[in-house]
Amino acid sequence: MGEPGAGPDNAGPDNAGPDEQTADSNEAWFARARKVIPGGVDSPVRSFKSVGGTPYTVVRGEGPYVWDVEGRRYIDMVQSYGAVLLGHAHPVVSEAIDSAARKGTTFGAPTEGEVRLAEKICREVTGCEQVRLVSSGTEAAMSAIRVARGYTGRDRVVKFDGCYHGHCDALLAGGGSGVAALGLPGSAGVPASAVADTIVAPYNVVPEIDDQVACVIVEVVAANMGVVAPAGGFIEGLRRACDEAGALLIFDEVITGFRLGAGGATALSGVSPDLWCFGKVIGGGLPVGAFGGRREVLGVLAPDGPVYQAGTLSGNPLATAAGLAVLETVGPADYEALAARAARFAGGLGEALSAAGLTAQVPVVGPLVGLFFSPHAVTDHAMARTSVANGMYARFFGAMLERGVALAPGPYEAMFPGMAHSDDVLDAVVEIAADAARAISSGVTVSR
Repeated sequence: MGEPGAGPDNAGPDNAGPDEQTADSNEAWFARARKVIPGGVDSPVRSFKSVGGTPYTVVRGEGPYVWDVEGRRYIDMVQSYGAVLLGHAHPVVSEAIDSAARKGTTFGAPTEGEVRLAEKICREVTGCEQVRLVSSGTEAAMSAIRVARGYTGRDRVVKFDGCYHGHCDALLAGGGSGVAALGLPGSAGVPASAVADTIVAPYNVVPEIDDQVACVIVEVVAANMGVVAPAGGFIEGLRRACDEAGALLIFDEVITGFRLGAGGATALSGVSPDLWCFGKVIGGGLPVGAFGGRREVLGVLAPDGPVYQAGTLSGNPLATAAGLAVLETVGPADYEALAARAARFAGGLGEALSAAGLTAQVPVVGPLVGLFFSPHAVTDHAMARTSVANGMYARFFGAMLERGVALAPGPYEAMFPGMAHSDDVLDAVVEIAADAARAISSGVTVSR
């Protein structure tokens, strides 16, 4: 393996056009982006606002690596926030997309691919009998909420502080991920009426649920406030409380679905919800989302029922081809091996930070790895916010990026080691982290 962060000799834009050749720095590209894109980014989570500096502009990726416009290579622990499982530009995925594209990119009509992907999801996820495909995780969560309200005839929704379910109005209250990183309690532009029926409860505490609640939506593993595992009895308690109140339970598995394993959070917890939300992995890196559940519940959807939901690009043939290629490539043994590598990595990272004098927690659930600069294990969003307040993540992020490791530019995100991250690659990340931590402990300031 080459040196992390190596310069232009080992990488660069292979087929750069005139525009790419004239802008040869991250600063130039970001300045150009800011002229035509608000904030210079198409998703605030990509902003460096909470960590400082200028975002790197990616020109290509391969396996566990990405390269920026300056030719710098980074070990990529972001992997498109979990959407990439096999590694960047995996040939199985690339070939599936190429083959599908040659037949047409969208039709606005039923396709074989959407049926095959839906069948695969339903086969793997116990209790999920039907699936409808959409184009994003936000759409999946928004649509699942609508189905729950239509099925129960109720309006109220219970969510948990620090869990992020996309940017639809009703679910932004108490959101994690980029909402938390930017210090926002919700969002301007969301009227009070939109969140009037949204109840925000602390994570890992079973709330009281009455007969006005349509549904409870939860990240079984809270991966938008770092990585916070469910406390013993929490998910089981939610299932009982929903059953007693006649409310529906929704698992938001946009991150955990087909990353924890084929069975996702249901296999982890032993609990089946009434509705699931999927995204990321099931699209193989292309825009996709899905919501599914019991046949009886999904029966309220149009055209068979009164709940309307639609999307021109839903079930897009490129996305379904890419997603199915991933799901058919990865088997139980692969998931087990990935979880073992992630656990080994988390242990090594924790030891390296401690040896360098930094106090940190490195939680791991399956292949999801978190990082909190805290003396205590984090169990909810309040504790996550406290750990972020010391500003240590921003310093560590900068030190790692300077040394050739790309973490998410926000302290509330997970690390996503994937199938392309070998033990050697992860060991390199640990070595780099040890060096970065020593520099921070010695008071060295890092800037790009």
